[in-house]
Amino acid sequence: MHIRTTTDPITSREVTDPEHHPCLYDGDGVNGLEIYFENEKNKQIYLAMELEDKKILVGNDTDDYIAEG
Repeated sequence: MHIRTTTDPITSREVTDPEHHPCLYDGDGVNGLEIYFENEKNKQIYLAMELEDKKILVGNDTDDYIAEG
């Protein structure tokens, strides 16, 4: 799944012309996250942020999976 967001995570403003703004892509080309920024400064601020408790969620996406809890 490819997710594209055009809301700058630093300012929470919509990037209306993403093709002319900085972008960060994290993924393998098929599955990934594409984030657009209003400017390069906001992108650098985002890259410099360190999360205290980074978690990676792993799930089961088979057709017969039923979430519990």
